[in-house]
Amino acid sequence: MQSHHAIDIQDLRKTYRSGIFRRRGQQALRGVSLNVRPGEVFGLLGPNGAGKTTLIKILLGIVHKSAGSATMLGHAAGSQASRSRVGYLPESLRVAKHHTARTALNFYGRLSRMSSQQIARRSDELLDLVGLRQRDRESVRGFSKGMGQRLGLAQALLHDPDLLILDEPTDGLDPLGRSQVRDIINELKGQGKTIFLNSHILQEVEMICDRFAIMAQGELKAIGSIDDLRGTNGRSSATLIVSRLSSETVAALNQGEAAVRTEAIDPDLQRLLVDECPQSELDRIVDLLRGAGASIHQIQRGSSTLEQIFLSLVQPQPLESL
Repeated sequence: MQSHHAIDIQDLRKTYRSGIFRRRGQQALRGVSLNVRPGEVFGLLGPNGAGKTTLIKILLGIVHKSAGSATMLGHAAGSQASRSRVGYLPESLRVAKHHTARTALNFYGRLSRMSSQQIARRSDELLDLVGLRQRDRESVRGFSKGMGQRLGLAQALLHDPDLLILDEPTDGLDPLGRSQVRDIINELKGQGKTIFLNSHILQEVEMICDRFAIMAQGELKAIGSIDDLRGTNGRSSATLIVSRLSSETVAALNQGEAAVRTEAIDPDLQRLLVDECPQSELDRIVDLLRGAGASIHQIQRGSSTLEQIFLSLVQPQPLESL
């Protein structure tokens, strides 16, 4: 039965074998299951060594899986039928130095079996889109890293794919360039394209992605929208406005898991700033205040950022990339 997802991954596993008799194994993926819906922007997150690169390489057919299944656009991942409808921006695209931006796009268009007319038309559109139209006949030898990244995005879009896989799409770009890439991604989403991206800039991912998957040590730690992940995280911060707060009560508040800071609002009122902590710790703080006779005038819960959720779910990992 054909999947209705743009990407459908079920119990995906990959073990790299080494040694004379290939007896030593390193598990890069440990039963990962996730799906990407058509037309959404999906972020794949994780520290170095989490297995993100291995997963992407399996989707593209560069690496063979050990077990499980993966499909893209209803076809087996890595098949010619799926690859022909996918645009890919690698983290470090290397373009031969003798090329200009325009001749590079001509080269990539030929690889996608596009006609000269199609390549010329799409090149004009995309060079305008990524801001390289005025530099299109200069040698890429003189391109900055950011300009190279813009060219890489153009080549990924050249054959008008249905699905884009972007590995660190804003790497090397200045704030203006990153903003322009976000605008391009939003425009592509408006056209019905599906975008699957991997990035270490969590604030940017939070701005543009509909859903996220967080990986660590080859395992899926969480998946969902930012609101879904806030529930998975189970932690939040809080601000409380309190009166009749004694110094003894303040000392007792700081004996728990959360860091609590106090700010004087006026002689009668104080603001308590409670750093991110589990709900049980917030309950302890409220119970302690009530038991001490303090009057709680207001409680405002804070929302965890994607970075806070990420750090709470991921333990330190080895530095080598899989």
